[in-house]
Amino acid sequence: MPQTQATRHETLDRLTLALDSGALVDVRRMLNGLPPAEIAHLLESSPPKFRNILWKMIEVDQEGEVLGELPDDLQAHFLSRMDAAEVATITEGLEDDDIADILQQLPDRVTWEVLNYMDHQDRARLESVMLYPDEVAGGLMNTDTITIRASLPLDVVMRYLRRHEEIPEMTDNLIVVNRSDQFIGVLPLRTLLVSDPSASVREMMVTDQDPIPVDMPDSEVARLFERHDWVSAPVVDDSGKLLGRITIDDVVDVIREDADHSFMSMAGLDEEEDTFAPVSKAAPKRAIWLGINLFTAFIAASAINLFQDTIDKVVALAVLMPIVASMGGIAGTQTLTVLVRGIAMGQVSRNNQNWLLSREIAIGLLNGVLWAAVVAVAASLWFDDWNIGLIIAAAMVINLVTAAFTGAALPLLLTRWRIDPALAGGVVLTTVTDVVGFVSFLGLATLFYA
Repeated sequence: MPQTQATRHETLDRLTLALDSGALVDVRRMLNGLPPAEIAHLLESSPPKFRNILWKMIEVDQEGEVLGELPDDLQAHFLSRMDAAEVATITEGLEDDDIADILQQLPDRVTWEVLNYMDHQDRARLESVMLYPDEVAGGLMNTDTITIRASLPLDVVMRYLRRHEEIPEMTDNLIVVNRSDQFIGVLPLRTLLVSDPSASVREMMVTDQDPIPVDMPDSEVARLFERHDWVSAPVVDDSGKLLGRITIDDVVDVIREDADHSFMSMAGLDEEEDTFAPVSKAAPKRAIWLGINLFTAFIAASAINLFQDTIDKVVALAVLMPIVASMGGIAGTQTLTVLVRGIAMGQVSRNNQNWLLSREIAIGLLNGVLWAAVVAVAASLWFDDWNIGLIIAAAMVINLVTAAFTGAALPLLLTRWRIDPALAGGVVLTTVTDVVGFVSFLGLATLFYA
């Protein structure tokens, strides 16, 4: 049974206490009583010194499934301690796409050694999956499909299924192919069970479900599954030949990884960032992004320095500058987030880009006027100077409109240039809103107080 967040915390606390006290028998019992996904979560949630201890306590028949649930960094960590024979043993029985993901963490030499330990059929199936990168349908698919011919009566299909000791997980449809293994349609299991046994597959099969091209990006695959509520879907090559199928569990992983990527990219971090990674490993990754941010900060500081004389004359300007920059930054981030999400969900196209751009500018103008009026009154009363109020109001309107335009246009441009807007958009946007905010505010102040 899946654990709740609270139960996970309790289990982790019990394991930590047991490890600290040296009660390894209790640790082993608790650990191996959990599903593989929960064990993987506990490994991810444990400091490095405990991970190796916990891994050694996992039963061999669970190691492969646990490994498949771990992020790439942790997979590579544990795999580096195994030889080819051990890897071949623990991956036996896993789905082809999961094995392919694991083998991609190994050096090429070790990968080929692992493949040599497999029988011919398993090796051929796995190699067909490994031909494709992770980011396309071919990298997600499994080759464990059950195929039937359109001419067969349903009672023959039932007898054929009974010859199997088990059917592949997530099997909701039988895939109908011709003699050349080209996809024709699918026969839902629910249809098979309730239909007249004398009817043929051709009469009862569904032909309006389009197969997934093997080179389709995984994000588009995820959108198709979401749109059509699929449990599984066939994958074909350019000629329509059936290669395998994609199941919903793999699509959920894609959705989760995309969400992690969008969230972590906003901070310039990898979606596979290990919460418990050693300082020596985590610090360099963050240092790079901090360096980029420092460079952009110097750009903003240079803009302020152009108006040093004006600031010296009117000290109040230094107090109010952060308000202008902050409001622009927030407004721009709101717009950027909406557009990045829309692009990720496939909702933004060339046909609606101009409408979205106009809408965001209108929102920026409306909010700019509203809050500019509020800040103008507050600043005027605070410093007893209505010029200050007019200046900051005008600067806020300019900055919020600029922020809205930049936040909307930036992801569109970056996507067109094949740059991840979630990764690069935030830094560029912050720089633009800071520079425009400071220049407009201090520039207007220079005109008034020169």
